[in-house]
Amino acid sequence: MSIRARFRLDRSGFSLDVDLDLPARGVTALFGHSGSGKTTLLRCIAGLERAAGGYLDLSGEVWQDAARFLPTHDRPLGYVFQEASLFPHLSARGNLEYGRKRAKGGIDAAALAHIVALLGIGPLLERRPDQLSGGERQRVAIARALAVKPRLLLMDEPLAALDLARKQEILPYLERLHEELDIPVLYVSHAPDEVARLADHIVVMEAGRVVASGPLTDTLARLDLPIHLGEDAGVVLDAVVTERDARWHLARVVFADASNIGVWVRDGGHAIGHHVRVRILARDVSLALTRHSGTSIQNILPGVVEELADDVHPAQALVRLNMGGAPLVARLTRRSAHDLGLSPGQIVYTQIKAVALIG
Repeated sequence: MSIRARFRLDRSGFSLDVDLDLPARGVTALFGHSGSGKTTLLRCIAGLERAAGGYLDLSGEVWQDAARFLPTHDRPLGYVFQEASLFPHLSARGNLEYGRKRAKGGIDAAALAHIVALLGIGPLLERRPDQLSGGERQRVAIARALAVKPRLLLMDEPLAALDLARKQEILPYLERLHEELDIPVLYVSHAPDEVARLADHIVVMEAGRVVASGPLTDTLARLDLPIHLGEDAGVVLDAVVTERDARWHLARVVFADASNIGVWVRDGGHAIGHHVRVRILARDVSLALTRHSGTSIQNILPGVVEELADDVHPAQALVRLNMGGAPLVARLTRRSAHDLGLSPGQIVYTQIKAVALIG
């Protein structure tokens, strides 16, 4: 089961040329700077942009090829824009019902009630859009997109128009949808924190081209990408909570891809056995040739150097490490790398600040 997408589009000052094979489950983030082509690609998939000679196949169902072009209203998809774009004269409930009626075979009342509960909008249903906050409007817009019973959900920077407080309000609901939805989601964003929390797969775009595509963990750990994340460079790892220290409000999480390799993080209240994501920024990882004692750093783990690469600034270097099967990236000065004599295959001790880990 996969999504095959191939589009080539030329217009004044911009060209799109992509050929992708994406998983037909989970969240795929289309990531890149403004103007990289993310939204244009999403509009091609939706049928809002017509790319001559384009091809789109959703798990064997062809929506576009040389002989056919399924118009947007006939494509079983939901689309969430940056702005909620709700009908101002309708209540939240009225907007949801409009979505249900527009679709051929929209979801039934029980399924809609489940979505309403997942997004926490039950108390909002009788309000009109001007009586809702930005985050509330966007949650209603997501519910309306799901009310059409889509086979594919497209989200075009759904948090871009919200302030930080509203983003933090809506992200837990998006995480809940991520856990519950069986349909694939294509999520456009230029925000690394959103991608880290939501994505399973990532497509990195630059100037209308795909420069990388793959599972989130593997792709973020690559050192050869032409797009660098600056201070946000690092990895995102799946982990399981294995221990809690109630006295110090810490929890130990073990990486899913490693053999009993784990770190201490701030306790988020998750039960033992709960699956979490851990984000480790390269700037918060330091390296040593021997294990030190008498340090404030709680997480000191052995690792193997796999690769070294120059960072954007000539004074810095990036180091990819293997932590018993889990990847890690460290940023240090080139002088430090030279003084440590770092080379592929070398065993080092990674020092990771507990406060830098997001569970």
